Amino acid sequence: MKNQPVIIVKKKKGGHGGHHGGAWKVAYADFVTAMMAFFLVMWIVGQSKAVKAAVAGYFRNPGLFDFEKSDSMVPGGQKGILPEPKSGPGEAASASLTDAAKLEEAAARIRQALGGVPEFSSLKDQIEIKMTTEGLRIELLESAATGFFDSGSAKVNDSGQHILVAIAKELGKVPNGVVFEGHTDSRPYQSAVGYTNWELSADRANSARRMMEQSGLPADKVRGVRGCADTQLREAADPYDARNRRVTIIVQHLQPAKP
Repeated sequence: MKNQPVIIVKKKKGGHGGHHGGAWKVAYADFVTAMMAFFLVMWIVGQSKAVKAAVAGYFRNPGLFDFEKSDSMVPGGQKGILPEPKSGPGEAASASLTDAAKLEEAAARIRQALGGVPEFSSLKDQIEIKMTTEGLRIELLESAATGFFDSGSAKVNDSGQHILVAIAKELGKVPNGVVFEGHTDSRPYQSAVGYTNWELSADRANSARRMMEQSGLPADKVRGVRGCADTQLREAADPYDARNRRVTIIVQHLQPAKP
């Protein structure tokens, strides 16, 4: 038929195939990285001052933080970021939470200050800082080779002085009360004048108190000095373990005001 339409098939010219190469993958990876960084920043902005201080301290000196010994985001703290507020009057719960946060901040500052003490690098495994139900607990542990006092004596050695001075300067900035405890192992103290582990533990706690009072800790913040001898062994399975010989500094929680 003469009027039959003519159908022309239009061919596409060669060009891009079914994909555009791998450039989109690079762009997508950059986008995901940017979003991850954004959400990380937003998470940090929403955290407490204690967590912010801990994160900042880590990036200033990562060597001071040993996360293998703690499950907390705040080094030396308990598992979790901050203790959950207990049920009860709103003001009391809020005061307790604020006090805990301040003690966590003090712990972060103490770690940072200790990082500037020359002897800290060799003694860091013998200094333990953690939160407990009593408050912030700082323990100075003896070892078989090194310690903070002269052997068998209540005299603070040079390393112990530098450590106690650094701690005292930071604890002078908080209003909390402080208790000092001295502990020994179960090895009897050899003395012909009746001097025992009771006297040694009490004298070491008192020596630590005097040193810290001379270095920035106000005397009116001291709430007690205890000599415990070997009645509270840290390593109960081995009563003669050197780590049982220690001085403990307890920064107590503030008591909420009674109505």
